[in-house]
Amino acid sequence: MKKEIKNICCIGAGYVGGPTMAVIALKNPEIKVNIVDINDQRIQDWNDTNLDNLPIYEPGLAEVVEQTRGKNLFFSTDVDQGIRDADMIFISVNTPTKTYGKGKGQAADLKYIELCARQIARIAQRDKIVVEKSTLPVRTAEALSDILSNSESGFNFEILSNPEFLAEGTAIDDLLNPDRVLIGGDNTESGQIAKNTLSSIYEAWVPKERVLQTNVWSSELSKLTANAFLAQRISSINAMSALCEKTEADVDEIARAIGMDSRIGPKFLKSSVGFGGSCFQKDVLNLVYIAKSYGLDEVAEYWDQVIKLNDYQKRRFADRIIKESYNTVSGKKIAFFGWAFKKDTNDTRESAAIYVADHLLDEEAEIVVYDPKVSEERVYADLEYLNNHSSEYIRSRVKVVNNPFNAVDDAHAIAVLTEWDEFKDYNWGEIYSKVLKPANIFDGRNILDTETLVELGFNVYNIGK
Repeated sequence: MKKEIKNICCIGAGYVGGPTMAVIALKNPEIKVNIVDINDQRIQDWNDTNLDNLPIYEPGLAEVVEQTRGKNLFFSTDVDQGIRDADMIFISVNTPTKTYGKGKGQAADLKYIELCARQIARIAQRDKIVVEKSTLPVRTAEALSDILSNSESGFNFEILSNPEFLAEGTAIDDLLNPDRVLIGGDNTESGQIAKNTLSSIYEAWVPKERVLQTNVWSSELSKLTANAFLAQRISSINAMSALCEKTEADVDEIARAIGMDSRIGPKFLKSSVGFGGSCFQKDVLNLVYIAKSYGLDEVAEYWDQVIKLNDYQKRRFADRIIKESYNTVSGKKIAFFGWAFKKDTNDTRESAAIYVADHLLDEEAEIVVYDPKVSEERVYADLEYLNNHSSEYIRSRVKVVNNPFNAVDDAHAIAVLTEWDEFKDYNWGEIYSKVLKPANIFDGRNILDTETLVELGFNVYNIGK
């Protein structure tokens, strides 16, 4: 048994809501999909006739939006109307880590989720299926269910958990060819109908055997577990990189050797300046918080170490720049290649570059940033958000340029912080002529051709070599 869905509403037009709904609209042309958000500028950007101005950069996204927008995919700021019209509502709002009060720095802040639930309860005029799509801690479905089932409307709201497993930079491909789609819900008759209904939307293009139905708790916890395991792999290889730098070992050779072990596999073994992104740190911290709240201190400490090691890796990278600059970077110009947390995205959340820059600002460095997709204001906002330096201090010491060759004029060092492909193809001979000597490059992603650079005269400092 399943319900017929003619109208879907997604609250939240961000990195999850936008691409996910665009692909659902593409693959279900008979369903009208409305994405609503209170951020007027963001909705204007989604509706911009020039597809280069979409608020999110994601390979393949503009093409999907072009095929669906105005046909069965719509973007609007009218949240109430979206809720009223919908048979199924996806909640895809921000769930940042709390910056205040109990659980500060670890627990997810659910205030936006709760506001959504209360709005749905207030506006709905019939039964709805409500799907939590944000990256969420376990027990969120329970909170949603509480608020909605206690609404005075008397309507039936079925709550489903449908966590996203998108990697930014490959989100459209991940949506079109997912490893699995996870749908958690109650095992009641109406809960089963709701799960089947959401399954059928994905089965328009995903093979049936890849659409898994579970209970809500398993679905929510699977998401946190997947990200924790991936983050742990990165921290594990980064821990070995520190050891490699002290010995004659090469971390890339080690990664290749252990990656060929079929029990381990090669993915997520690329050593770097540290992981970033909106999910890894947040989800691991969430796991730490949940474990602590149930008195499982050893479990909490185990996962907390994954984050500590990631912080250590970023600090170690910054310290190495200082050490190789005769122990002082005060007044010295450091060129940053890359600010996004990874290539092929303009997302900078928890990017390693932010923390390396902040550490160097403590030492009074001058920083010049070049990133092909990140705006000047975003860079300033990222540093200001940390609250470690005044806005005036940051703006006086950090410059953002839109040409990499302008970044390196008289630079004391170059730091590669995002693995953008274009960095490999630069005319490094020309760059060598512009920088101060000795010419130091700190390759935080191990993407450059070290041999060629050394021949040109650069000193190259790699991670784990």
